Amino acid sequence: MIKSILVVDDSKMSRKLVINALPEEWGAEVFQASNGVEALNIFHEISPDVIFLDLTMPELDGFGVLTKLMDEGNSTPVIVISADIQTKAYERAISLGARAFIQKPMNSGDIRKVVQELKLL
Repeated sequence: MIKSILVVDDSKMSRKLVINALPEEWGAEVFQASNGVEALNIFHEISPDVIFLDLTMPELDGFGVLTKLMDEGNSTPVIVISADIQTKAYERAISLGARAFIQKPMNSGDIRKVVQELKLL
């Protein structure tokens, strides 16, 4: 069961869109970070059950977050939500441990589909 979620994006509006699209049945506590450094700090404090992660952010980008989590042996599911739809970005994110990749702009159906595919409900 999902009890805590970390949503990471430098855009407050994008974070709000992701939060509003989360499955209601989760009823999980949602934490937010606006950059990769903040995300890692929150991650280490709360150990979220799932992370929704943007790739392009200041201070430490999503690739840096994925690299750090992989180096730590983390198995928390990470779902990347990014406007960077280049094949190289997708392949790199997946190779660094992302479990799924959703293209921006996204909608609640996109998140629900990925959540069901990953069996996170």
